[in-house]
Order: sequence, then C-alpha cells, then structure tokens
Amino acid sequence: MRTIDDLDVAGRRVFVRADLNVPLDGERITDDGRIRAALPTITALRERGARVVVGAHLGRPKGRVAPEFSLGPVAARLGELLGADVRFAADTAGESARATAAALADGEVAVLENLRFEPGETSKDDAERGEFADRLAALADLYVGDGFGAVHRKHASVVDLPQRLPHAVGGLVLAEVEVLHRLTGDPRRPYVVVLGGAKVSDKLAVIDNLLGTADRLIIGGGMVFTFLKAKGYEVGRSMLEEDQVPVVAEYIDRAEREGVELVLPVDIVAADAFAADSPHAAVAADAIPADRLGLDIGPESGALFAAKLADAKTVFWNGPMGVFEMAAFAGGTRALAQGLIDSDAFTVVGGGDSAAAVRALGFDEAAFGHISTGGGASLEYLEGKTLPGIQALAD
Repeated sequence: MRTIDDLDVAGRRVFVRADLNVPLDGERITDDGRIRAALPTITALRERGARVVVGAHLGRPKGRVAPEFSLGPVAARLGELLGADVRFAADTAGESARATAAALADGEVAVLENLRFEPGETSKDDAERGEFADRLAALADLYVGDGFGAVHRKHASVVDLPQRLPHAVGGLVLAEVEVLHRLTGDPRRPYVVVLGGAKVSDKLAVIDNLLGTADRLIIGGGMVFTFLKAKGYEVGRSMLEEDQVPVVAEYIDRAEREGVELVLPVDIVAADAFAADSPHAAVAADAIPADRLGLDIGPESGALFAAKLADAKTVFWNGPMGVFEMAAFAGGTRALAQGLIDSDAFTVVGGGDSAAAVRALGFDEAAFGHISTGGGASLEYLEGKTLPGIQALAD
C-alpha cells in the first residue's frame, strides 16, 4: 500500500476518510479519543500544503438527516485540537460541500456533514454506492484512508471512493494493521485474549478463531453470563443470550480439548436493578440470586484476571468487564486495565468501549502498547476476515 509520503499533496484537495464516530451527550463530546487519533495524518497533510476534506460518520442515522448525529460539534472540536479554523459543510456532497471544498486554501481543513445521512453511503446496491462515491470524488483530487473503525464496512466512502481517486493509506490505519499483524502472525507467548462487552453473539467468530491461536482466554462483561449458564449456573436476571448457550457449551469443551485455558469470573457484582445507585453485593459466580442481575465481575475475579495476565507476553483486550460508566460497577474493568499495565506484555486495547474505559477511568494511554480506534474492525481482522477498506487501499 502507498502511504501519504508517496502522494504529491501540495495545493491539492485530499479527501481523508477518518473515523470521528465519538460518543455524544447532546452536543457535548464525552470522549474525543478518535478525533485525537485522526490528528497526525491531518496535520501531516496540512504541513505539506494539502487542502484537506475530511469525511466521516457518526452513529447510525440510516440514510436520513438526523440533527442529533451532526458532525458539527466534532468539526468544532477538531478545530480546537488543531489550533486552526475548520470549515464545516452543511451537507455531504451537495452545494455546501462543493463550495466549502472549492474555497479551501493550502493547509486548510474542512469537515463534511455525516456521510451516513446519504442512503448511498451504506447501500448494498453497487450502483447507488457508486453514484454517491462519484459525487464525493468530485470534491477532491486524492484519497487517504485513515478511518480504521470503518474499514470492515463495504461503504461508499471506504471502498468505492478510493477506486475513483489516486489513494494511499493514512498513518493511523497503517499503525493499526501493523499491530494486528503482530497478533495474528507470530505473537510472543503466552498470548492472552480478554473479551468482555455485552453480547457473546458479537464475539463468537473471533472466539472460534482464537481457540486455535491464543494460549489463554479470559471472559468477562455481559457476555460471561451465557458462559456461566452453559456451565449450568443460575444467572438471575443478568444479560443472557439463551440461544447461544449450546454454542458456548461447545466452545468450553473445545477449549479444554485444545489446551486453551479458559478463565471465567469466580464472583460477580449482583445488583437489584440496572441503576448507578442500586443496592449491590459481590456473590459467587455460581450463586447469583434469581432476582438479581450481574453488572460487573467481582473483586476476587479482578485479582484472578490480573494474576492470569502477569506472565503474558502478548495481550489483546476487547470489551469492558462491567458497566464501567457507573462507578459502583467499574471495579472489574479498572482491575483488568491495571493488570495489563502491570504485566510485561505487549498490550493491545481493542477499541470502542475498552478504549473509552481506559480514558474514563483515568489511565495513562501511554501505559498500553497500542489503543485501537476500531473495535469491530479489530475483531474481524482477528477472525481472519478480509477487510474491504484495507483491500481497497491495497489495489
């Protein structure tokens, strides 16, 4: 793949597909990590005299204009971080976008409105995606793919647009791919994978693949209750995917057959309700009261998980251990993150909620080997899938 160093960008309009899909509370950005991650590529292009047109998405507006998903607040924050004015187009590829892109001077930056406001961005119809890509291509002379969080999507701005313009990979995507190659190539062992988050169904494919590559698999978060149920335990009113219990039971058996150590919590923080102030207590993982729901792994589990990280040489972590946004249920995620820091391993935090948790809980990002910006893309890479956005940049 060509990099931005291979492009002659001075005085030319460069479309940068970034990942600016940040969490919002109204118009307030609660975690600007993905905006910060986009800065190095945008800054490098500015310094070389490029006229930078940034395209990105926010949320899932499903092809309609939805003000609550506007990238306006993101453009303002990007300007603050760059220390420069950032123009904002009121549409994606219409009159405002064309005028805004045309008005850029060397070194200036503009952000287009949410690309997913256009049905063509996410359409499964090649012609509809292609028509939108044609309109986007008219805004620029060159293309740089730097939105790792979207490279697993066959979307117009990710796959079709680089087919229409001279293109290169951005620094962020290049770094992400290099790190993930370390995990899938020949990782230093013991290789430990920690999976959390809400749904086990989101992780089945990666678990299937990791049972052939990882030495140890640690499970927490909402998905753990399907594992506990598969072992015959009561899980109360905890999150449960009943239809996945047979599949998970087979994975438990397979891990034993293939010599992969599967580590589950020994205790759970069980609460009366899904609320920050709900009465709660740590209980044994095999003794969750029928009228309670688990919202975090317990303190003994946090200590156990940290101990299981101590001898690791490579660790990949995707998904929090509990509802870390509520202080009462953040202890497990905090203990796990600290365990990663205390280990001597090369540690990769797999994007999304995990990266947000690291920042929300006050950890120094530099203490980890790599913090990914793309949880879903990272998982699909580890599943062994071909990522359409990466393939498009390689062509």
